[in-house]
Amino acid sequence: MSCGLVGLVGEQLAKVRAAAPLVHNITNFVVMQHTANALLALGASPVMAHAQEEVEEIAGIASALVLNIGTLSPAWVAAMHLALKTAQSRGIPVVIDPVGAGASRYRTHTALELLRAAKGCLLRGNASEVLALAGEGGTTRGVDSTALSHSALGAARVLAARHDCTVCISGVVDIIVQPGGGVFQVEGGHPLMCRVTGMGCTASALAGAFAATAADGSLAAMSAMAVMAAAGSIAARKADGPGTFVPHFLDALYGLKAADVARLVRVVAAAG
Repeated sequence: MSCGLVGLVGEQLAKVRAAAPLVHNITNFVVMQHTANALLALGASPVMAHAQEEVEEIAGIASALVLNIGTLSPAWVAAMHLALKTAQSRGIPVVIDPVGAGASRYRTHTALELLRAAKGCLLRGNASEVLALAGEGGTTRGVDSTALSHSALGAARVLAARHDCTVCISGVVDIIVQPGGGVFQVEGGHPLMCRVTGMGCTASALAGAFAATAADGSLAAMSAMAVMAAAGSIAARKADGPGTFVPHFLDALYGLKAADVARLVRVVAAAG
């Protein structure tokens, strides 16, 4: 990682810990506890609220909103749009995680409707999800990607331009595309991260925390993915397998320093 970029990630980590931003998550049943714990370990404050009766109030006091479509229902989709409307009116950052887009028409349609309504958001998904949302035929195996991150770069550019959003494609190499077309790559992490459900959802939640303090979506995405990679690398060295990886990952997030990110992760501006 270049000195300039590692400095930026370190600064953002310090900002999140100092501000302890309240991150409103409308997320899925599978990951609620894990993502809440990850936000706490990072230094942010999570709230998981999806009832239509309260989402506007919660979004009204939050510093960022994360919308995750992992376990969809019509009531939850309606709640997402209510919270999104409040977030947009307040100018707080929005992160959309299109879990499983491409696996069903309902998921793809829901993700696109949210994306169209969330001008300037941060979209974080895997390559198959990004391809599906761009209309390039991406398919998923359940909610897992069947494509490498680089294969979705063109689709990410299309989405970034079409919706004036930052697009983060997660994978072995994470790729971040700015609305203006700039591209960054984050390299690091460990294969064991793919053996634990919800790591992508956790990345989206952490991106919400960083978005609350960062100047723009690309810096938030870069910081979240670099921190995820560094913590995952540290945790994998101590874990015996997926079961012991999770507590080590949370501990690594809690104790993470900028120097750890510089040592374990590479972030570069890419030619695209």
